[in-house]
Amino acid sequence: MSSTLKLSNKETIFNQEVVTRFELYNSLFQTLPFYQVKDTGILLPFFSSHCEKGTAQQLSPTEIIESFFEKYVPGIDHREQINRLFRFIQYIERQVVLFDAIEDSSFGKIGKMDDSGSLSSLLQQAAQSDKARDKIGKKLEDFSLRLVLTAHPTQFYPGSVLGIITDLIEALKVNDLNNIDALLQQLGKTPFFNKTSPTPVDEATSLVWFLENTFYHAVAAIQAKLEEEFDFDNGHQVLELGFWPGGDRDGNPNVHAETTASVAALLRQIIFRCYYRDFRLLKRRITFRGVEKTMARLEKLLYQNAFNAQSNPKDLQGELLSLLTSIKDTLVTDHLGLFVDIVDHFIQKVKLFGCYFATLDIRQDSRVLRSVFQHCIKQSQIKSGLKGYDTLSEEEKLTAIPFNEADYHCPDDADDLIKDALDTIRLVKQIQYSNGEKACQRFIISNCQRASDILQLINLFLWSGWKKESLTVDFMPLFETVNDLTHAADVMESLYVHPFYKQHLKRRGNRQTIMLGFSDSTKDGGYLMANWSIYKAKVELTALARKYGIDLAFFDGRGGPPARGGGKTHRFYASMGSEIANEHIQLTIQGQTVSSQYGSVETARFNVEQLISAGITSALNPNDNDLLTPENKDLICEMADESYKLFMGLREHPNFLEYLEKYSPLRLLSKINISSRPTKRNADSALKLEDLRAISFVTSWSQLKQNIPGFYGVGTALKKIKEDNKWEEAKELYHKSGFFKTMLDNCMMSMSKSDFRVTGYLLNDKKFAAFWQQLKDEFELTKAMLLELTDSTVLMEEYPVEKRSIAVRERIVLPLVIVQHYALQCINKKKDEELTDIYNKLVIRTVYGIVNAGRNLA
Repeated sequence: MSSTLKLSNKETIFNQEVVTRFELYNSLFQTLPFYQVKDTGILLPFFSSHCEKGTAQQLSPTEIIESFFEKYVPGIDHREQINRLFRFIQYIERQVVLFDAIEDSSFGKIGKMDDSGSLSSLLQQAAQSDKARDKIGKKLEDFSLRLVLTAHPTQFYPGSVLGIITDLIEALKVNDLNNIDALLQQLGKTPFFNKTSPTPVDEATSLVWFLENTFYHAVAAIQAKLEEEFDFDNGHQVLELGFWPGGDRDGNPNVHAETTASVAALLRQIIFRCYYRDFRLLKRRITFRGVEKTMARLEKLLYQNAFNAQSNPKDLQGELLSLLTSIKDTLVTDHLGLFVDIVDHFIQKVKLFGCYFATLDIRQDSRVLRSVFQHCIKQSQIKSGLKGYDTLSEEEKLTAIPFNEADYHCPDDADDLIKDALDTIRLVKQIQYSNGEKACQRFIISNCQRASDILQLINLFLWSGWKKESLTVDFMPLFETVNDLTHAADVMESLYVHPFYKQHLKRRGNRQTIMLGFSDSTKDGGYLMANWSIYKAKVELTALARKYGIDLAFFDGRGGPPARGGGKTHRFYASMGSEIANEHIQLTIQGQTVSSQYGSVETARFNVEQLISAGITSALNPNDNDLLTPENKDLICEMADESYKLFMGLREHPNFLEYLEKYSPLRLLSKINISSRPTKRNADSALKLEDLRAISFVTSWSQLKQNIPGFYGVGTALKKIKEDNKWEEAKELYHKSGFFKTMLDNCMMSMSKSDFRVTGYLLNDKKFAAFWQQLKDEFELTKAMLLELTDSTVLMEEYPVEKRSIAVRERIVLPLVIVQHYALQCINKKKDEELTDIYNKLVIRTVYGIVNAGRNLA
């Protein structure tokens, strides 16, 4: 079958399975009389059509909204018009859920049509010969994949809605009309958002839903399949889970040591509840003589820890495994091995998840940790003799840090950040005791700019009761800005040659994890420069680690959209050449990406398998084209520099921040009750770009339907390459290099979710017309250059299913976008303070559906 025919078949099936079914069930949904407004569902198709026509004519949102009511609902006052808009929003939010559910229910027919990146394809390779099996098995023993769930404010659906979505997907798989109708009614009457902002523990509870309902089953099934096919002599764990809510206090004043303790206890309790549910199945099957006491002890342990708060809990993984192994031995010896497979699966889960479920990472900004260190060296209990330390050079600090042990307890009247840091350092030891060493063993230093940031933190641990020989913690720098990425290798070399750090690293198995962030680097330098800076840093850091014999793992802080490292993530890992360490893949899963890619066991398995396959395939079959030549690097570097200059010029434009504040919901994002975290650091100060969180920055541009961080500068860079007579080199690089191709393909995905027609009315704005035109011109240039480079006629031509899905989603939420911009226009007029508050709420409500429909917009 030709590739063109295959693509055509996929698109046909998508239209049949998703688009047609959505139209059918949507018509059913629109007849449900919710919210005492019987004609809302009837009017919505007319409103959607009116918005499409008005947008095509580049009418202003105010013109579109006012002409709609004049034509279809004449005679109602302005407040009633606003009331109708709120009702439209409620319907559209649920239309997005319906489309998601239909798409996910069809995943087995659509998502798996290309089986090349699945576990099955890997096993087929292994089945070809014993040599191939041994080769893959050996690579798997050196490979690990860690998925880390993070609490970023774009996961909108509360647990009640997630439960409905799960049930709706199952009903849609078999077209159970009665159940679908009931679930749609339930969906219509269930609130989609919180009345108050969640606490960090609330955020953790929301994300634990995915651990319990999808990852527990998906990860265990994949690990079991791998163990079944390959003999891991050392009991190697391929898959690991991480967790940030409750541990990530970088810029979040609402996370405290008590929060971290509560989340660690929650994770422990939930994993025991998962075990207890499995035990109930085990108990129904294991009814034989010889295991009664062991089963009773196991049941008691699981029940008590699942449902009763423990005053002084301890790590029970060893005892659980001992009990299960005893049961297994009795089954094999006395009962012909009956049901031993159930026990084996239980043992695998306990090995995978222990008493902690997912490793709770701690993260704090280096500037806070420096303040904590300064506080400590002034304390008489420590007696470190570091007077005047802050005046020392970096080289002098590396020599001066004493690494002496103490047992300093922070007084209650100390600064909150200082007390939290020192209390958390002590708490890590307690969590390791109660949940196991893996429960909390990673401390990430944000804004890490020098080696002393790491070494000072280590000494803070030693001053807090930890011992050098039993410091069971990994210290991980996070390099994120373009400047920090440039100097990352220098920082790490200072650590690798430092006598104390060398010894600590040796005790930790000579394994170093380095976190690299996409979000701030994109905000800092634009799309091309961010991707290229991270690539270069990985090459340099890999070479350095190999020089010093270090087993290096990169932990990628990826967001949902391509502007924050998202998009077709597995393609990036599959395209890593031999210059980049790729044995251990670690990445964050955040925002609506959690529900869109890991919202069901089936999709979670598929996406996890894709990442495993990407890592193994790139190691087994290195593609020469993935190793960039010096000429390739020079070409990309030239493009990145050109793009960087344009992007920095945009950032420095006098209208830049004001434009974003005035025409996007940026200033209102903090009022959306979905996050415990402020939208910017230094929350009480005036808005500055450097304080603005990358997630707020990217979300605001996506709400504008302009997605500037995902493409701006790419067109200008490509144009310069063409003018310099290097166009054929660029085309060859696109078709041969997986890294370069994926980077540009993800750029086209960002552009496919842009629609400058929505803000076309700004051409009539005296202040911002030229600025808007500048953005639009770069969009059109980038589009033209990319289509020419990729020999395409439309964006995402190579991915027709994804392209069609995006188009339908954009059509569904277009009315939300128009309503949002209408409300912003009303706010900017500042006529009525009471109405302004209502307009603010109107803007806030539209954000939910727009982001959810985009699936990786924020």
